Amino acid sequence: MMANCKLGFYALLALCFLFSLSSAYKVGVGRADITGPPVEINFMGYANIKQIGRGLHTRVFARAFVVEDEQGHRVAFISADCGMMGYGLKREVVKRLQARYGNLYTTENVAISGTHTHGAPGGFLMHLLYDISILGFVPQTFEVMAQGLYLSIKRATDNLVDGRIFFSKTTVLNANINRSPTSYLRNPVEERAQYEHDVDKTLTQLRFVDKENNLLGAFNWYAVHATSMNNTNKLVTSDNMGYAALLLEKEYNPNKMPGKGKFVGAFCSSNLGDVSPNIMGPKCSISGNECDLLSSHCPAGEGDCFASGPGRDMVESTQIIGQRLAEGALSLLNEQSQESTAREVTGDVRFIHQFVDMPKYNGSTYNPLSRKLDKIRGCQPAMGYSFAAGTTDGPGAFSFEQGTTTDNPMWNFVRDFIVPPTQEDVKCHEPKPILLATGRATFPYEWQPKIVSNQILKIGDVILAAVPCEFTTMAGRRLRNQIRAAASAAGGIDTEVIIAGLTNIYSSYTVTPEEYQAQRYEAASTIFGPHTHTIYMDVFEHLTKAMMRNETVDAGPSPPYMNDVMLSLNTGVLFDGHPIGTDFGYVKTQPEKEYGINDTVKATYISGNPRNNLFTEKTYFTIERKINEDRWKVTYTDASWETKMIWHRTNTILGFSELEIYWTISPQTLPGEYRIRHSGEYKYILGGKYPYEGLTHSFTVKED
Repeated sequence: MMANCKLGFYALLALCFLFSLSSAYKVGVGRADITGPPVEINFMGYANIKQIGRGLHTRVFARAFVVEDEQGHRVAFISADCGMMGYGLKREVVKRLQARYGNLYTTENVAISGTHTHGAPGGFLMHLLYDISILGFVPQTFEVMAQGLYLSIKRATDNLVDGRIFFSKTTVLNANINRSPTSYLRNPVEERAQYEHDVDKTLTQLRFVDKENNLLGAFNWYAVHATSMNNTNKLVTSDNMGYAALLLEKEYNPNKMPGKGKFVGAFCSSNLGDVSPNIMGPKCSISGNECDLLSSHCPAGEGDCFASGPGRDMVESTQIIGQRLAEGALSLLNEQSQESTAREVTGDVRFIHQFVDMPKYNGSTYNPLSRKLDKIRGCQPAMGYSFAAGTTDGPGAFSFEQGTTTDNPMWNFVRDFIVPPTQEDVKCHEPKPILLATGRATFPYEWQPKIVSNQILKIGDVILAAVPCEFTTMAGRRLRNQIRAAASAAGGIDTEVIIAGLTNIYSSYTVTPEEYQAQRYEAASTIFGPHTHTIYMDVFEHLTKAMMRNETVDAGPSPPYMNDVMLSLNTGVLFDGHPIGTDFGYVKTQPEKEYGINDTVKATYISGNPRNNLFTEKTYFTIERKINEDRWKVTYTDASWETKMIWHRTNTILGFSELEIYWTISPQTLPGEYRIRHSGEYKYILGGKYPYEGLTHSFTVKED
């Protein structure tokens, strides 16, 4: 009997020990608003000078998690609803974190990744090529993003609790296709044979719970461009990835407005370089015929080569793709109450980071064909001809075609007038014909980065590889395999590797050496030449082994500080005015008296410029439902998918403008009496900004 008691006692101790191992983390999640100026500022992504913001469909958010192990080693990761990340912005975020927390957060243990929406205000990247279509640097965008990114980590830090982390993955079909399939086919047949699809279909999830198993958050990585909304869209949007996040958060934050609630659900970018959400494929926009497969070009008179999504329009396509992603994530979260395929993450937290000057990189790699070491080197940044052709998600201008490997005297003349490449540059980038020698351009400041950020975060046996660009499908697969092998060789453990794309600094694309030869858009945008991917493979292998062995690495040269040389052609708001007989907030167009399900309510206000106040963490308007004689309840805000806000300048000289608010009544809407409230600020001609408010008359939503 005593022996059995002893066995029971030791078994209990063993169970307690195992539980302590599985509960060795402190975890926290946080979210913050990073919505920039919704009007008069160009969006970042398509580089379309005509894509100037005219309003708001959804707000954009930064979503963060913080993890700390028993030894106090801590990492922070942010997924932000923006095109990509700039290092000047990350540097500012770390500066603000250190002002509050000291050296708890550094460049080494903070990673910031963009979801790659092409529908958010630009002007924050601080490199001329990326900001030129936005007409330069936009301080208002930079500031709201810096503060929001900082707040997301601060809130995650404030929310730290003892918790556990679970890793799981599932397959999501019918959400992505390869937009450069002929380039993918350049990769070795035996390598392609290892994979069922020419894009990654796996959704990978980290689930965070407290010690009582209450769900705190879920971060999901999936390889797809956030380009369901095309370059004709002029309303701020988080696109398919953001819509998926809104759906996921709505599920676990019931009765909360979008962007509110304790649960944080994020959908993060991965190796999406050649991956499109427009799964119906490309067609000639006028004729409807198939585009040329190699060049993505249409014959004269047949229009542009445009890919489309599964919906009737780009908004419905965004919903469909976002819904499919959200359903994949929900299927993993719902396994908690069933026989779960998720496994718990255990092990310590580590991180490593290194800046690399890519044009100065010299190394060697083993060539399996020659069985010799080949020398590799980086090139000065340059963009190829096919860069100007754009993609099937957003075609470019003039007569450029994808797959161009020869140059043109006229365009070379234009290129050389701006800044000519050297003969060494031309040879280094072959077979890419150089259209823009961005690495040689220095006026008025750096056009593209030369120094990039390479970072790894390790949470137990899960490794996040934070890459500073858009890796294509096979480029990402090779990197994952390389890191996994290096971790096994140096640390003796099997790991799951996640590619976190568009992180910390943006340096366009990375393709495999084989894909580079095809010179489609992604290859033409691989700015450091044909060995770019090989260099990253080399760097990340070295970093992985050093991290697993707890070795330090040289920090590398820091990117230049350029905050004090930024230029902008964007003007601020001069003043606002209103027509005689009205005032700011006056309802010019009242809603109808009665509406039904699926109807759209419209109200028009005399307004100030929305740039006067971004209403960060607040809202430009509310849809309110009457509860009783004295109380109205907010049911929708400007962050809701069901609403839209469109701003018009009606008289530039006098500063008149109007704001239209739209609300599409969903089947979930309760019948009753409603009204719309708009809040804004106007800028007085003699100086100062002043608040105003407008309220419609009430209207009825009838039962279906």
